[in-house]
Amino acid sequence: MEITIENCNCIDSAKISIELDRLNIKYGPNGTGKSTIAKAIELTSKGDSGLSVLMPFKHRASVVESSPNPRVQGANSFKNVVVFNEAYVEQYVFKKEVIDNSFEIFIRNAEYEKKMAEIEDLISDIKDIFKENDSIDQVIKDLNDLSESFGKSQSGFSKAGRISKAIGKGNKVEHIPEKLAPYANFIRSEKNVNWIGWHIKGNDFLGISQECPYCTAPTDEKKERILAVSAEYDAKSIEHLNILQGIIDRLGNYFSKDFRVKIDAILKNKTELKKEEISYLTVIKQQIDTLREKLQDIKGISFFSLRDVGKLQERVKALIIDITYLEALDSSETRTIIDEVNGSLTTLLSKAGRLQGEVAKQKYSIESTIKKYKSEVNDFLKYAGYRYIVDFQSESESYIMKLKHLDFEDNIEDGKMHLSFGEKNAFAIVLFMYECLTKNPDLIVLDDPISSFDKSKKFAILEMLFRGKNSFRDKTVLMLTHDIEPVIDMIKIFGGRHFQPMPVASFLKYRTGTICEVEINKSDILSFAQICDENINACDSDIIKSIYLRRHYEVVDDKGVEYQLLSSLFHKEAIPRTRENDIERPMRQDEIDSASTSIQEKLTSFDYSKLIREVQEDSVMINTYHKAQNGYEKLQIFRIINNDNHENSVVRKYINESFHIENEYIMQLNPHKYDFVPDHIIAECDEMIICGFNF
Repeated sequence: MEITIENCNCIDSAKISIELDRLNIKYGPNGTGKSTIAKAIELTSKGDSGLSVLMPFKHRASVVESSPNPRVQGANSFKNVVVFNEAYVEQYVFKKEVIDNSFEIFIRNAEYEKKMAEIEDLISDIKDIFKENDSIDQVIKDLNDLSESFGKSQSGFSKAGRISKAIGKGNKVEHIPEKLAPYANFIRSEKNVNWIGWHIKGNDFLGISQECPYCTAPTDEKKERILAVSAEYDAKSIEHLNILQGIIDRLGNYFSKDFRVKIDAILKNKTELKKEEISYLTVIKQQIDTLREKLQDIKGISFFSLRDVGKLQERVKALIIDITYLEALDSSETRTIIDEVNGSLTTLLSKAGRLQGEVAKQKYSIESTIKKYKSEVNDFLKYAGYRYIVDFQSESESYIMKLKHLDFEDNIEDGKMHLSFGEKNAFAIVLFMYECLTKNPDLIVLDDPISSFDKSKKFAILEMLFRGKNSFRDKTVLMLTHDIEPVIDMIKIFGGRHFQPMPVASFLKYRTGTICEVEINKSDILSFAQICDENINACDSDIIKSIYLRRHYEVVDDKGVEYQLLSSLFHKEAIPRTRENDIERPMRQDEIDSASTSIQEKLTSFDYSKLIREVQEDSVMINTYHKAQNGYEKLQIFRIINNDNHENSVVRKYINESFHIENEYIMQLNPHKYDFVPDHIIAECDEMIICGFNF
């Protein structure tokens, strides 16, 4: 399919093709607009309205109705697009787990859900009781709140707990001091906490005037009583008492009658709690905790609570609640709940054998899945040269992926502090792959995913992404890159015998806001020696042919007299020069003749005396510059004209060393066909050509 992108950031117009169910590689230099292509397609999948953020700056200054709007055509079939880019990498902080929701990505698949549904069906009787009876959840919550009111202490009762703070010195709401009797209605009201707080804050203003800060009447007779409120009460203690009373009231019918009477009596104590009362309350706490824990365990029956149980039948029997040992809670209301819960446990006992079998199957399936993914990820880390491994750790109701270092036994809890930029990138892209396999998007976009890695790591990532059974193989993938190496590996070297289906590749040619594609086939990826031979035969200009021939000698590391003669030509030397024992000297005639004869074997029309006149004549060279068909050849002609000079060191370095672009690759694309020289460099050369030189 063909996608057209218009008026998005630096792109005025771009046409790219995407073949479905295979890898599509788009290769182009930095600044071509690759990230804009990724963003435009992603935003289109979410609705065209989002494209407005890509409005080119040149159209933002005066937005009128006639201003062209960002537009993408041909991508509407991609409803779900996911993009790997810097923003994706940055979301990984590697704290609790290597990747957020690793359980959902690696384990919770269709097979997992099917087995889990079978287990849930076997325990449905218990689940239904808790679903249909909301009061059980409230009882569990109130039992938990009451237990926590005792505070944290080995004895079961802490002076820092709510009960001690509420009634440790007596119930002062029930027993109001006589001198504060006029305030009884306020102290016992539902808003007593707010009133006490308000009253105490007013004390700060008593010293300002003789009038009462509340009613402005004289305070001579009332001041002692006003101050007594703050002496006897504090808002926090009353708040603790109110909460405690509310919990006891809600649990009232679940206590046995005798225990409720004694609890109420203790709550209404006038004096501080006695040791025997604390001991009595502690016994109640133990029974509360027993019932609460059992109800929580029964409610929480699931695969996760049973996965490590050796004998499931014994475990279920142990959950049955015996009310006779919970005297404080032995009431008809409590028995109703317990009888219903115990009945569901009895039903479950009849299915215990089947349940244990299904739990074992699910556990084995999960362990097999974990083993597979651990092996895949850890093999990648090993062969890519990273000294890390991943492992899965069981949680209460899930499994999470943890990161370890080969030199350290424990998990790494804050990987962001230890992982390098490259390591984080490598983890992110592999985990991105697994996340995509879970989400199954219509289009996967990789925005320059591997250009920051060295050769071995690049290929290890490509192997992981596109070769395995669990990979992007057969997925529609758009990879945008300024790195030629994946093109060489996946199109030229391995191609269809290694990566299936065969990837397709193209070069993104960017000129003055317009992007067009140039297809890259296996035959287009050549050694530079092959490229030189091809261009020497194809070009019309002997100057340009000589440029490629000189480059050929340089690539094969043959810097003999032939290379020296061509170098003298490009340096405009009327008398060619050579270097001997690091000393430069004029070439002898026999050396010139020998070099010329050798050069003529590849370039039959080579004539130094003729060509030297051409390179020394600026008008001839400027004409040759304008006729050059691509940026690479323009740069070489410009270099000769300008004699390796430019006022800007960055531009000068690019021009002078453009010979060495991609020099490290054995294979590359022919610069005559694939014009990779950036617009701004050619623009600089054009400007200087037009303006003329200071010769």
